Amino acid sequence: MLVTWAVAGTCIVLGTISWLGIKASEFKAEMDAVAGLIPQLKADFLGDDPLAATTTVDQLKVHTSAARRVTKDPLWIAATAVPWLGANFQAASEVAMSAEDVIGLGVAPLVTTYQSLDWKSLLPSDAGVDLMGMASAGAQLNSTAHALRTSSERLNNIDETGLLPQVSGPLVLAREQLSSATDTLGTVANTANLVPDMMGADSPRRYLLLIQNNAEARTTGGIPGALAVLTVDKGKLSLDKQTSATEMGIFSPGMPVDSEQEQVYTRRLGKYMQDVNLTPDFPTSASTAESMWATRTDEHVDGVISIDPVALSYILEATGPVSLPALDTRPRRVGLPTELTATNVVPTLLSDVYAEIAEPHLQDAYFSLVAQEIFSAVSAGKGGTKDLLDGLIRGVDEHRILLWSAKSDEQSLIALYPVSGSIAGPSVPPAQFGVYFNDGTGAKMDYYVKRTVQLVGSCTGDDYSEVKVKVTSTNVAPLDAASALPAYVTGGGVHGVPAGSVQTNVIAYGPVQANVETAHVNGQKSDFAAQRHANRPVGTVTVTLAPGQSSTVELTFGKIVQHAEPNLVVTPSVQPVKDVVLATENAACN
Repeated sequence: MLVTWAVAGTCIVLGTISWLGIKASEFKAEMDAVAGLIPQLKADFLGDDPLAATTTVDQLKVHTSAARRVTKDPLWIAATAVPWLGANFQAASEVAMSAEDVIGLGVAPLVTTYQSLDWKSLLPSDAGVDLMGMASAGAQLNSTAHALRTSSERLNNIDETGLLPQVSGPLVLAREQLSSATDTLGTVANTANLVPDMMGADSPRRYLLLIQNNAEARTTGGIPGALAVLTVDKGKLSLDKQTSATEMGIFSPGMPVDSEQEQVYTRRLGKYMQDVNLTPDFPTSASTAESMWATRTDEHVDGVISIDPVALSYILEATGPVSLPALDTRPRRVGLPTELTATNVVPTLLSDVYAEIAEPHLQDAYFSLVAQEIFSAVSAGKGGTKDLLDGLIRGVDEHRILLWSAKSDEQSLIALYPVSGSIAGPSVPPAQFGVYFNDGTGAKMDYYVKRTVQLVGSCTGDDYSEVKVKVTSTNVAPLDAASALPAYVTGGGVHGVPAGSVQTNVIAYGPVQANVETAHVNGQKSDFAAQRHANRPVGTVTVTLAPGQSSTVELTFGKIVQHAEPNLVVTPSVQPVKDVVLATENAACN
């Protein structure tokens, strides 16, 4: 009898284990199916295909519900109390619960909201933009973001140490996907909360527009030569009060400059509108520019937007060519086009205009005219919404479009993202390096400078790491630039730099708490300025290049405590960013 009971008990145990093994395999298969559908859902959203997104969500619901049913099996629930093995079944239950909540309570309502929006109504037009749909979507986006954060926190609290691969694999994957989805949706929710007010849903907004000229480098792109006020009223765009940085004159006394930045960039930062972006910290540049504007015009704008000609070319890719009829009222300049395209706008604004228009104030007027026509095309609804958004996103990703709000609650949200142009705070990764350029020629020669920037890591044999920032610059101007190019472009030697040569302050930022230790130029040890800004080390080297000359500046940063993958930000120039930033090199460590 005892043998019979023993055999029966063994069979029951083996049967239970077998049954749980089958269920565990079912659970893994369902979660693998969920993981496989996530990229498809992202593609549906990026492809602006709400019907396909709905179908994908329906499939996700099937698999997450099936996985949840597995974890509700009575034997599964009982197994959660078994020592050692119980942690696996409990963790799997948490994963299934989170997956079902995310899809059912988060993603599905999000897709419904996505379908309900009239996306074409978000395209600017002469009548403005219907912003109410986005405003009402904000509440759903906030709710969905909260659901994702809750599920993400639940999974992050699970200790995967000792879990079986069938459970730890889906757990780690779910964490990664939830983290990515939470960050993305948080950005979308913040955008939905910001955009309606910032685009004048309730009352018109006025922004100071800085049109940066990359031909004369400043850390955030180029000298802000042309200025205008951009009015946004229910999404309708218009430019007025167009002027130039030169016409703003000298500010004496200057605007307040904090002591750290004054030491690195001098008091010029607060004295000239042309120099507000000597610093790479755009909130500093923008707030200084706003104060200067208010001092000269008695108008406090709602914020500051910076954009460069390359970003304007991205917009023209969406809108198509724009004509410049206003040119007909001026003497004809043979070399300047009367129609601007995504292809010709950059060379026209950063090179040709100087060859064809000698008077600086007319050059600035031409810049303003171009901006007027491009923003008018956007406001008139030319181009598709997706193409326009793609162009704007590309401009933001390359730091060619920067935004600052004078309203503290809005700025606190903007500061979470790279569009803020901050060099410190939540938008800055812990292992970020920055390489920036300030023109020292006093002219427009940066159009002819080609650069590459690379991070080279090495081993130090201790708990710290060391990274060398390698910057190679070449002056590709014609050898006879001194006589072949206009004096306004070369500077004519007025500021002490020979005509045709380019003088540049190369500025490198390391991560927080690191040190800048040495500098080499073309392999030779060099003097350099070492300072700090926002607890980040700053190294500056000045180089001068004659036509055809190249130089390589290497600044070494040591005592780096962050062990994350290095991140690199550079001054946006005429070159594509992908051609400037080279892949990081890391020495093999024993």
